[in-house]
Amino acid sequence: MSALAKPHRLSHLDVLESEAIHIIREAAGERTNLGLLFSGGKDSAVVLHLATKAFWPEKLPFPLLHVDTGHNFPEVLEFRDATARRLGERLIVREVEGSILRGTVKLARAEASRNAAQSVTLLEAIEEFGFDALIGGARRDEEKARAKERIFSHRDEFGAWNPKAQRPELWSLYNARINAGEHMRVFPLSNWTERDVWAYIAREGIALPSIYFTHKRDVVRRDGLLVPATALTPPRVGETVESVSVRFRTVGDITGTCPVESTAATVDEILAETEIAELSERGATRMDDRTSEAAMERRKREGYF
Repeated sequence: MSALAKPHRLSHLDVLESEAIHIIREAAGERTNLGLLFSGGKDSAVVLHLATKAFWPEKLPFPLLHVDTGHNFPEVLEFRDATARRLGERLIVREVEGSILRGTVKLARAEASRNAAQSVTLLEAIEEFGFDALIGGARRDEEKARAKERIFSHRDEFGAWNPKAQRPELWSLYNARINAGEHMRVFPLSNWTERDVWAYIAREGIALPSIYFTHKRDVVRRDGLLVPATALTPPRVGETVESVSVRFRTVGDITGTCPVESTAATVDEILAETEIAELSERGATRMDDRTSEAAMERRKREGYF
């Protein structure tokens, strides 16, 4: 009599992948007009990879959507476009600049950060295309306001998020029912950490923009951050520009995103750095996210990612 085969045990990454694919398929089954938020950043690249696995060998049953501030790093935009072309997926880009020209976004200064203004452009895109759900790469470990998110996050007819009016999600059961004009934000990576993301990138061989890896960049040291010296973020009087070996832990609007000092040139080296990092990626690198939990929650109530 042959010995019984040992049961296969799923690894931690296998469990996270299975949950995320289930969430993506559930969203596609529950809602009729989805979009996948794809900026070219690492989290959205992981979500896109998971979505292609979820529907392989078919194409995605929804388009990719990016809200471009007009102040994005060129390496990331090039990667965004190249990835959509390689996969043969439809990419919709809507720009904050368009909202400024329409008068729906007004900035205090021309050079001001456009990060928060993305909410307006996103809500305009939702109305334009009639999206009833958007899949995004936000994670609960990023900061305190996002830790309050459900996986299926309900937004009202104004695109607003009310943390006290979210639905329970017991036993992986998700309530995606909405009324006319409402929509859902769906976050398959909710239970992932930054380390999980990098470990999955390593396992799956997911391509990323080059700025996630070490490179030389001109920066100034300001308030504990390495601020890129660019036309949009010029040095202040008395500041010294240095050429430093850096990498980005997260990418976004140039006016709000800083790199960290690093010589990590491979995913394994980045994983080693992530193990000993004392600050979250947003806390360590986002100028405009160094706000109170209440301020970020207010942004989210107004339609922010």
